[in-house]
Amino acid sequence: MKILVSNDDGYLATGINTLTEALEQVADVVVVAPDRNRSAASNSLTLATPLRVTQYGENRYKVDGTPSDCVHLALTGFLDEEPDLVVSGINHGANLGDDVIYSGTVAAAMEGRFLGLPTIAVSLVGKTLVGAKLEHFDTAASVAVDLVRTIERAALAPDTVLNVNVPDLPLEKLAGVRATRLGFRHKSELVLEDRDPYGRPIYWVGPAGKGQDAGEGTDFHAIEQGAASVTPLKVDLTRHEAVGGLAEWLEQ
Repeated sequence: MKILVSNDDGYLATGINTLTEALEQVADVVVVAPDRNRSAASNSLTLATPLRVTQYGENRYKVDGTPSDCVHLALTGFLDEEPDLVVSGINHGANLGDDVIYSGTVAAAMEGRFLGLPTIAVSLVGKTLVGAKLEHFDTAASVAVDLVRTIERAALAPDTVLNVNVPDLPLEKLAGVRATRLGFRHKSELVLEDRDPYGRPIYWVGPAGKGQDAGEGTDFHAIEQGAASVTPLKVDLTRHEAVGGLAEWLEQ
């Protein structure tokens, strides 16, 4: 099996390098990753300026673009041989619930799905929302390797994105792997206002809210219970049950 690895934390991040080393034990791996941190880039593509690629090792490439740029570039002509699977991560932090809308990690996996490949996005979840010191990237890498081995035994549909969140625990303390649905968060915390050295106002986007829909069966609940969460994602955002009512509303 040949695997394309990318991320949104940049090619030097601990997460992507731990993931790459683990996947190399079971597959041929090529890395195409951003040249710097591009967290929360979502599904953005760079269209107005060219992309530059720098090789920094054997089958290792960094790109001055977004996570989606990296995967799109790799799968639409940059790589001589198309991979069988795209794995994105290991993200430094959670991608639970509505995080997936903003996540560059999930976006890299989504781009692989748009281009016809099964994909996995992997994130390591700390004990706090902000500022958590993450330690057990090897646990998340082990979960990713197990999923890849499962895909080898039983093919994953190419329109499937698996969003994987792993609690920051030693592997022996991991309480299994659960199939889950996305929960959702309370609204974000308030924006943080500050001043630059010249006294001008600046603003920081506030932290994400805590889980609101976080009951049994959600990704939030699995993490709270010390288990890894695997959520199948789809790209269709249509609220199908509302289409009929909308048609009636438009006729008023």
